[in-house]
Amino acid sequence: MTPALLHSAHYWPPHKPRSLTLPRTGLMHNLQVSAERYPDKVALWHYGRSLTYRELHDQATRLAGHLAAKGVVKGDRVALWMQNSPAWVLGAFAAWQLGAVVVPLAPMLQAREFAFFLQDAGIRVGIVGAEVYERAVQAGLEHAVVADILQGTEATAGIPVPEGLSAAPELRPTDVTLDAALTAEPAPAAGVTADDLCVMPYTSGTTGLPKGCMHTHRSVQANVFGAGAWVDGTVEDVFLAALPFFHVTGFVNSLLSGLTGGGRIVIMSRWERDVARTLIRTQGVTLWTTTPTMVIDLMASPHFDPADLASVRNITGGGASLPEAVGQKLLDSTSILYLEGYGLSETMAQSHSNPKGRQKLQCLGIPLFNVDSRVIDLDTLEELPTGQVGEIVISGPQVMQGYWNRPLDSAAAFIEIGGQRFFRSGDLGRMDEEGYFFFSDRLKRMVNVSGMKVWPAEVENLLHAHPAVQEACVISVPDERTGERARALIVLKPGQTADPADIEAWARTQMATYKVPREYEFVDSLPRSPTGKVAWRPLQEAARARLSGTAAS
Repeated sequence: MTPALLHSAHYWPPHKPRSLTLPRTGLMHNLQVSAERYPDKVALWHYGRSLTYRELHDQATRLAGHLAAKGVVKGDRVALWMQNSPAWVLGAFAAWQLGAVVVPLAPMLQAREFAFFLQDAGIRVGIVGAEVYERAVQAGLEHAVVADILQGTEATAGIPVPEGLSAAPELRPTDVTLDAALTAEPAPAAGVTADDLCVMPYTSGTTGLPKGCMHTHRSVQANVFGAGAWVDGTVEDVFLAALPFFHVTGFVNSLLSGLTGGGRIVIMSRWERDVARTLIRTQGVTLWTTTPTMVIDLMASPHFDPADLASVRNITGGGASLPEAVGQKLLDSTSILYLEGYGLSETMAQSHSNPKGRQKLQCLGIPLFNVDSRVIDLDTLEELPTGQVGEIVISGPQVMQGYWNRPLDSAAAFIEIGGQRFFRSGDLGRMDEEGYFFFSDRLKRMVNVSGMKVWPAEVENLLHAHPAVQEACVISVPDERTGERARALIVLKPGQTADPADIEAWARTQMATYKVPREYEFVDSLPRSPTGKVAWRPLQEAARARLSGTAAS
């Protein structure tokens, strides 16, 4: 038994197995089973509109029939580009009915960003929201199934329908509405095995070029079934799906795990704290996977009442640490102890989590089912003893196969220890004497904005296109609400002037909103390392020291 497993054995939840036997079937089979078991049970609730399991399965197979008629076959990549909605769910299961690979993308992307993914993943067909349709056309998507994601919804007391997400664009002759696509004959199920590619969420790195994480049905199923077992899920559970489905945590914990167990998914297309508060109370939400930002925002509402969370059994989350004071306030007012976890796109969400009843605040938790995780020395790559900080490495069934069409990056992402393959997380951490893991720092440059990863090199590349910008360096600084925020240090071209508000407004036309720096500082020059690279880390450390009121060393 490894040191992490040996230490954490005493803290493993009682009566839970240490290992899970995973299904050999694909994700569409999960929905088929739930539809056969609970045909008339509500699967999805979305602002007053309900879909039963029978309706969800039937419509997904019909959408698959349309995609098949457009030439989509097993292994093809299909884009999902819209806000949380039943249409998003239909698109995913339709792709899996054909053995295709889902590429989930953030609806905040601009056309030029979306175009990169079309090219990199070789995407011809996508299911897109009506409000982003024109951007999809501009980016070069060959065929679009266009969904008005708010169709059939209606406002109810305390639950207004989000504005700005409904549209009726004029479509190209080659494109169709979702309603039209659903008139197709159902497609038969493709022969899908656990080892076939299933979904390809994109992440990035220091180069700023996004990389597709290749996940099989097996690696996704590991966390779908693991999530249900970890929170003792039942068929009567009600999930609040406020996290975006294009993000692995929302995808697995707020959607797939619930549908696999026959639960009800209450979908939010856009976060709004008082709507969430009302939904939790009126829909009887029992399980909520969220981010610290959402918890902080909900509790900051002047209308917040601890009784709003009376039905909630577990609040789980990750992406950043929940401040200890907030976690304690949540516990004191509601008796709910936040279950923090840890994971990455490369691990299809969770690889670690805190065991219920033995949680530690601001802690990543212990390795989950079938997971072996260790801390290694950055130079020798040898395993480090308890308490020492090094790189967190992970071996488990939820780990990706590698990066799409990037063999060198894939090779660099893994290390072999004792004949076992481990993914190098790029995160620095330590393990305590009880086998719990704690985050210390990052090896890679990254800004964590409310759980959304922003890669400074990508933002810098885009800022360099501004006519007044000679050079840009993006750093991460703490933020009470979002955890972190991006700050851009700008060197202007000789003779040029610029206003921070103007640069920010321009940046919003070039990149997804969550990537746009919220602060701009004009400097005469940027420090460089002996190799000529911009020395970003001293700039970041100095900025953080100033904010904390300490002197930079």
